[in-house]
This record gives sequence, C-alpha cells and structure tokens, in this order.
Amino acid sequence: MTTNLQNPAPQPPPTQPPTRNLATQIRNLAIALVAIVLSTALFFGLQTGSDSGTLAAMAAASTPLETALTNAKPSLMEFYADWCTSCQAMAKDMGELEQAYGDRVNFVMLNVDNSKWLPEMLHYRVDGIPHFVFLNAEGEAIASTIGEQPRTVMAANLEAMTTGAELPFALSRGRVSDVEAPAVAPSKDDPRSHGGVAK
Repeated sequence: MTTNLQNPAPQPPPTQPPTRNLATQIRNLAIALVAIVLSTALFFGLQTGSDSGTLAAMAAASTPLETALTNAKPSLMEFYADWCTSCQAMAKDMGELEQAYGDRVNFVMLNVDNSKWLPEMLHYRVDGIPHFVFLNAEGEAIASTIGEQPRTVMAANLEAMTTGAELPFALSRGRVSDVEAPAVAPSKDDPRSHGGVAK
C-alpha cells in the first residue's frame, strides 16, 4: 500500500475560537436591543411630550356636540385653542379626568379657531380660554368656569355632575388666554342694516 504524500487533502481555514464568536453575537444582540429600546422611548417621548399633541388627541377623541346634547348624559364643554398656554397646562389633568369620568360625562372640545363654533362662542360669551361650560343631562348650561383651574376644582364639579348635586365651583375664574371673536358683518336681511350693504 502506497500513500500519496504529494497531494495532501485541503485543510479548512482556521476559524475563530467558539467563545469569541459567541461573544461577538451576544454583543451585537445587546446593541440591537438597546437601539430598539431607545428608538421606542424616543418615539413615545415625542408623541406624549407635547401638550398641544395632547390637546389634539383629546379633541379627536371628544364627544361630538350634537351627540352630547342628545345622549342624556351631563357634559363638560371646553372651548380651547392649540396656542392657548392655559389650555396646554391643563391638558394632562383634563385627559386624566376624562379617563376617570368619561363613562358618565361627555367631554366636548370646541376649538375657538374654527369658525364653525362661532354661534356657541357667542351663546356662551366666550372671551377667554379655556372656558368650560357644565351642561346637565338635558343639555342646559348649569355652570361655567373660565381660565386655568386646579384639577381638584374640575374633579369636584365633575363628581357633583355625576350625582346630580349642585356644583361646588359653579363660577370660577383662573388665568386665561384672551379670544377675539371674529367680527360678523350684518347681512342685508338684517333689519338694523336699513337695506345698506355691509362694509
């Protein structure tokens, strides 16, 4: 029997020791997990870090006024604006109060920058925001508070609304942002215009 020593079988290239390869995989996995956690934290931080975002989310989830006036539940109507610093300051508390009382009280948000709500602004004499109007189950205004309110004041009024009791803070005024109602020109059908054209 002869052995061929001239053509030895090819040898595989040397590999890294298994412990070094495993350590690299663990390190890469840890970096990936940290990146995912930081990305998630950044995403949620940007979503909840802005009070105006909270106002927008609350407005989107609020009960439509037409529904609130007809569903036989008491309502808290808030006149607000995204630029209103007092509205922004109260947004977190109002969101938490809506979580606590939303099953028993309608939360309605009306943006004063939307001319659709001009009749309501005039009816409830909104000249500063936030302006809260408390409505009974029949849709009648029973109280209002104007300006930034402590959470305890709002909670006490909401609790009274759910039991049908008299509101303890029926007329309260806090820090407000002024609102100028858009001028409404009289129509030519307005008897005060004496047939003249509105300018």
